[in-house]
Amino acid sequence: MDTVDLYQIHRWDDDTPIEQTLRTLDDVVRRGQSRHVGASSMWTHQFAESLRVSELEGLERFQTMQNHYNLLYREEEREVLPLCDNQDVGVIPWSPLARGRLARPHEEAAATTRGETDDYAHEHPYFEGGGREVNERVEELAAEYDATMAQIALAWLLDKEVVDAPIVGTTSIEHLEDAVAALEIDLAPSDVEYLEAPYEPVRVSGHE
Repeated sequence: MDTVDLYQIHRWDDDTPIEQTLRTLDDVVRRGQSRHVGASSMWTHQFAESLRVSELEGLERFQTMQNHYNLLYREEEREVLPLCDNQDVGVIPWSPLARGRLARPHEEAAATTRGETDDYAHEHPYFEGGGREVNERVEELAAEYDATMAQIALAWLLDKEVVDAPIVGTTSIEHLEDAVAALEIDLAPSDVEYLEAPYEPVRVSGHE
């Protein structure tokens, strides 16, 4: 493959000036190796500075933000998502199913091999605040819509105008088809409010 559609940095680099990073990425685009460049989880002031430097120096700007966003972690709604909306930056959330925590009832998730061994998932505040009740409401609406919990969680994300495409990891064609079927679910506004109501602010997670 000579050209990729999108090349993204993984995290903010404290040891490298952002102008240097952007000039390097600008070269990548100018050489035709990538059509666009994007960024991943960082503080809002860092992302805003990136966009400012691109504009001042006439460099390729970040076209996407790959950030941590799902029903159990919504801290991105405070600043990052409004900035992306204002600057017309595409949003492609990672971990839309909260590392499986939104794919099954929390008791079952904890009993799976992944639930017992995925230390990284335990580092996220998915069940702090109102997370358990959110999980229970996803299960309840899945039954009402004759859908899976994963489909309800994805349908909620797709309901957000600022979200372009959640990044879904799959291990089978069945899981992929299950995820795609979420596009056919149109959640009622009252159901969106019902899913969101128990959420409480939690510590920032995912920037490291």
